[in-house]
Amino acid sequence: MERSNNQYILVVSGKPEGPFTIEELKSRRIKPGDFVKTPDMPDYKEAHEIEELRGIFGFKKRTVMPQYFAAFDQRLLASALDWFFIAGFYIIIAFTAILFIYDHDTRIALAISLLVIIPLTNLIYHIVMESSSRQATYGKQILKIKVTDMEGKRISPGKAVLRNLCKVFSFVSVIGYLMSFFNRHQQCLHDLMTDTLVVKDRLF
Repeated sequence: MERSNNQYILVVSGKPEGPFTIEELKSRRIKPGDFVKTPDMPDYKEAHEIEELRGIFGFKKRTVMPQYFAAFDQRLLASALDWFFIAGFYIIIAFTAILFIYDHDTRIALAISLLVIIPLTNLIYHIVMESSSRQATYGKQILKIKVTDMEGKRISPGKAVLRNLCKVFSFVSVIGYLMSFFNRHQQCLHDLMTDTLVVKDRLF
């Protein structure tokens, strides 16, 4: 097997120690559930989640249930940021176009068209980004939260479409969003309807 140059920071009794070489990890008898990361990794992972360590130590990859869920205020702020990005983009384009349009009716039509274009773009944007490898829109990425299935895995484009369409029920009922305060996974109605979660990074 090719020698690894990676070094890992290991969480011991709740505190990060290291970095350690692979040989040092062997001497510490690292277990599959131990939390580790390289200096380049943005977040800790359990040892069995890392392909290199599975190959070296013979760990089997296990399903890791999400433990930390995005609060309502985080989700609300992420949504506000996404609307700001999309609406701002189109408003700048429309404002620039209006400088060269002198017909009053055309200006009105352009302004009204934004009421359709912006929500439609927002819907497509959420579907594409939440089913991508990042599992999150830019607003969610800034808040370090992402959309997953019930096992913390990436959702399919089909599930992303269904999830975002089901937001209509959360919006119309209003209480659909407030339901996140009353369940341990902090799911809104559209999350419950599609078996999805909005999770955040581990608390290390």
